[in-house]
Amino acid sequence: MFKRVICLLGVLTLFTQFSITSAQKDGTSHMERRYKADTGRGTFLNPVMCGNYADPSVIRDGEDYYMTHSSFTDMPGLTIWHSRDLVNWEPIAHALNKFVGSVWAPDMIKHKDIYYIYFPANGKNYVVTAKDLRGPWSDPVDLNIGEIDPGHVVAPDGKRYLHMSGGNIVPLSDDGLSATGEMTHIYDGWKFPSDWIVECFCLESPKLTYKNGWYYLTSAQGGTAGPPTSHMVISARSRTPFGPWENSPFNPIIRNARRDSKWISTGHGTLVDSPDGKWWIMFHGYERENRTIGRQTLLLPIEWTEDGWFRVPNGVDVDLPIKKPQGTAVQHGMQLSDDFRGTALGHQWSVIENADKTKFTVADNALNIRCDSKFPSETYPLVLMPQNNFYGIEAEIIAPKGTEGGLVFYYNQRYYVGMSLEDGNVYMLFPHGGKSKFAGGLGEHVWLKIVNDHHDLLCYWSIDGKEWTRADFVRDLSGFHHNALSDWGILRPGVFGSGKGIVKVKSFRYTGLD
Repeated sequence: MFKRVICLLGVLTLFTQFSITSAQKDGTSHMERRYKADTGRGTFLNPVMCGNYADPSVIRDGEDYYMTHSSFTDMPGLTIWHSRDLVNWEPIAHALNKFVGSVWAPDMIKHKDIYYIYFPANGKNYVVTAKDLRGPWSDPVDLNIGEIDPGHVVAPDGKRYLHMSGGNIVPLSDDGLSATGEMTHIYDGWKFPSDWIVECFCLESPKLTYKNGWYYLTSAQGGTAGPPTSHMVISARSRTPFGPWENSPFNPIIRNARRDSKWISTGHGTLVDSPDGKWWIMFHGYERENRTIGRQTLLLPIEWTEDGWFRVPNGVDVDLPIKKPQGTAVQHGMQLSDDFRGTALGHQWSVIENADKTKFTVADNALNIRCDSKFPSETYPLVLMPQNNFYGIEAEIIAPKGTEGGLVFYYNQRYYVGMSLEDGNVYMLFPHGGKSKFAGGLGEHVWLKIVNDHHDLLCYWSIDGKEWTRADFVRDLSGFHHNALSDWGILRPGVFGSGKGIVKVKSFRYTGLD
């Protein structure tokens, strides 16, 4: 069986390199109350990754696992996570530092001592490469291939191919950096019952695994959003990468069939084996009661039948505790609070699309935001990925006259909520540019706090960071998700500055509520 492995990545950017800080080692995770799947009793509870870590691609290298996922318009993109037990994950690097569009469904592999990550973005498909496990990584190379969701495979003669969405395949050059022929159709998917309620047929996310003389093609169907019963994982196998394909008698391998399940629209699976010979499948799904955080990463065990098929064992429930895979735990998650020490942004922060990173600088224990445009129509916030379903953020804001600075829960440029300080006044922010004044005459220096309390937006301000006043208006946040608003956005906490001048943000704090 060939092994697909990933490198440890290290990229020099305007952001700090990945490392576990002393604050994290000293218990920042506990202070922030970040979610952790590991129960500490030899079991885990899904999700293994709380946050919008959709379309996971995971592989094993010895006793280490590596995962990346869709990064959409976040920059830097293609975050790489490391684990030794498939449950606890630490961020180690980014592989993408040039914006080429919204990044979906990557596939990462190692071939002849070179590391590749294939990914689609804005109707094209790209690859980044590196010779060393710590980088540097190349700029993205346009493969001039259509469709989405590339899945790399090597044929018995050593030739390379990408499986694509829609059941298609395209040959690659020996170096893996270009297509050498036309795309052809080789697989029709699995015909599911016509009375199933799904978003679409949508044959996507082909992932190839070779085991005991068989090529296993793991795909998604049913649409990745839409109704709760839409998404699914299916399997087919062949003696060659080109077919003919025989669909599994256990299809769908994974599918939520109930509207009232905790995890809905579950699909997009990747197989991975553990050093003890056991197998697992990593996939994504929405939590029914909270779509605002996006598609979270889920994990289930896999068993192989005597006739060479795989399935989820009977009695295993994605909602219940499951015995952990073999391996030791790494420090899980990333620190989200920030005192802005040093001279560079921490790795928890992301800019959106092709935003100007130079507007955000760190000096004198403060984030300095150079403001030269209006929020949100002309500028983006600096955002991070929440690691709890519900959470709050607070910070000290200094906004001189002519500027506006604040905290937001941000979906996109049209849909967001938050609080801001402008000309000594505190405002509550609403979608489409709306705002309402809640306090005045406070000067250019205040503390702000916003909380997503089980979909209730709670807003506070303080003149000393100790005594807080809450705005007497509460807004529902439960509709800030893709099914309602499209755009593949999620609700994320962030900070912003607008107007003309410099807004300072100090002592940013994140606290999980669940």
